[in-house]
Amino acid sequence: MSLTKNFKITIRERAQRDQGFRLAMLIEAVNALLCDDIDLAKSLLRDYINASISFEPLAKRIAKNSKSLQRMFSPSGNPTAHSLFLVIHELQNFEGIRLTVRASH
Repeated sequence: MSLTKNFKITIRERAQRDQGFRLAMLIEAVNALLCDDIDLAKSLLRDYINASISFEPLAKRIAKNSKSLQRMFSPSGNPTAHSLFLVIHELQNFEGIRLTVRASH
């Protein structure tokens, strides 16, 4: 049985109409970073960016080249901590939220 609609399009459409879904994507990406699953975090952040703000507007907001941002979140990308947290900071601004860390056992 084949899918009738491209999965990425379905995700993008849901993210554009459902802020809770977008926030869950962003939170999951940051949690992956904190769990040292960098490849998953990059993939989730790439999906979130594509489904929400897009790379070109994000690049303008942080004064970076959009192609560099796309490479940074590619499977072989190796973002610096500074660039990664600059992006996360701007994504929080885009959503109008502040993510915080809470310790648990």
